Amino acid sequence: MADHQPLVIGIAGGSGSGKTTVAQTILQRVGADRISYLQHDAYYKDLSGLPPTQRAEFNFDHPNSLETELLTEHIRQLRDGKLIEVPVYDFSTHSRTDRTFTVHPRGVILVEGILIFTEAALRQLFDVKIFVDTDPDLRFIRRLQRDLAERGRTTETVIKQYLSTVRPMHLEFVEPSKRYADVIIPEGGFNTAALDMVVARIQTMLP
Repeated sequence: MADHQPLVIGIAGGSGSGKTTVAQTILQRVGADRISYLQHDAYYKDLSGLPPTQRAEFNFDHPNSLETELLTEHIRQLRDGKLIEVPVYDFSTHSRTDRTFTVHPRGVILVEGILIFTEAALRQLFDVKIFVDTDPDLRFIRRLQRDLAERGRTTETVIKQYLSTVRPMHLEFVEPSKRYADVIIPEGGFNTAALDMVVARIQTMLP
């Protein structure tokens, strides 16, 4: 925090663990006007060059599916006081759109994603690393509800993707990355005691 450098916070955890709820709680209680909020999901690689069937079968839970180098560069730019243009990803077509949205530099840079602790170069940028730890059955139910309501999927395709890539990649990459966390929050946004402590700690670290 020397020279009022932004505080960079990473929130990781399995799909459906409650990362977004934790992030939204921090945004509301610390103040959205003090936070640059980035989601790793926005940095999925563009698959528009592939046929629709191949896009649907792509392994979106492997680190190689994301343009993490761009996210890393964006965090560095925000930390240096520069604004960035974040890509907009269309989950219904598995492709990156030609739109972007502007994120301005703030006192806190909050980054959320299932795989953000698996990449050493990205992990080293975080001053605070939070892992949201939730039981697998709850994570699956939340993912199913989200994909049906927000991403135009069917129950069959959600189950197929979960068994073929989501679960194996969680065991291979996401769960092992928990060892890098400074703070582990069981049950995500429902753990009010842990959230109170995290928010209080963030507020004390801000200039």
